[in-house]
Amino acid sequence: MKYKHIVVVKRGPPENLRIEECDLRDPLAKEVRVKVLACSVCQPDVQNRYGLSPFAPKAPYEPGCAIVGVADAVGPGAVRAVPGAKIATYPAFGGYAEYVYLPESRLVPVPPSLHPVETAPVVLNYLTAYQALHRRAKVKAGDKVLIIGASGGCGTAFLDLGRLAGLKMYGVASGGKSSIVTQFGAISIDYQKEDFVEVMRRAEPDGLDFIFDGMGGDYVNRAFPLLRRGGVLVEYGNPLSFRGLLRLLVIVLMLNLLPNGRMIKVYGAGFALFYRKPFLEDWAILFRLLEAGKIRPVISGKFPLLEAARANVLLESGQVVGNLVLVAPELLR
Repeated sequence: MKYKHIVVVKRGPPENLRIEECDLRDPLAKEVRVKVLACSVCQPDVQNRYGLSPFAPKAPYEPGCAIVGVADAVGPGAVRAVPGAKIATYPAFGGYAEYVYLPESRLVPVPPSLHPVETAPVVLNYLTAYQALHRRAKVKAGDKVLIIGASGGCGTAFLDLGRLAGLKMYGVASGGKSSIVTQFGAISIDYQKEDFVEVMRRAEPDGLDFIFDGMGGDYVNRAFPLLRRGGVLVEYGNPLSFRGLLRLLVIVLMLNLLPNGRMIKVYGAGFALFYRKPFLEDWAILFRLLEAGKIRPVISGKFPLLEAARANVLLESGQVVGNLVLVAPELLR
């Protein structure tokens, strides 16, 4: 029996995503064969395909970093995974596939009541926002925060979780996407028509408590002075190259040494691949919030699982608000 998966055959645009077939095999010891039900289409997928990451994989490789599925078969020695159980995983690669094979230790249980399409953005985008807000920044109700890049998958997760935390929020987005920012109770700043630095200096002359930046580049240096004394900028944007990573670390070191009480902290969800405990705790919290209806990911579009190239074209267009999700055929009926 065969199954299909998608491979990045070379660096570049979405047409370099190709559908290939593999033999469906039995899982190995302590391994689980997962039938993929939903997989988020994320910016890391695009950046890796163009080689815009300090640790981008070499082609050919299988993209797809945030998966929801069911345990289809369990290998010898796997004791926690039960066939038919709904699971999530953040493997970093491989999710654009009908089936994936993963160590049992990499799987996270998902409440049976949760819909895979709504759950998929929680695996990475909401995890990033939650940990940046509550582990790196440690926000509290009433804090004044600026979210740079507020309309995408991560940005809308920040808005949703920030609303829940009782924050006073400002969101930087293009004017055409301002409605999603205001929908979550935030004040929208149109970067195409306004200088967000000038807007924030007028709106919050005493400074912001926290800034969350997913864009990187010159946003770091421009936004940092907007913090009050004791304020924190959390940088979670991809530095796009190893040189960019070194540059970011130098900037962080230099700005953190200034005697003004302000600080930059860096966040990366990649630590989930090495240090699991806080990630398992936070996924469980987020799944409970989703189950209770306290958060609701913004889903802009659903695509058949093997039409990943078309979904990536749309994501690269810059027109997407919220999340795109690849979905197994049975969930599209």
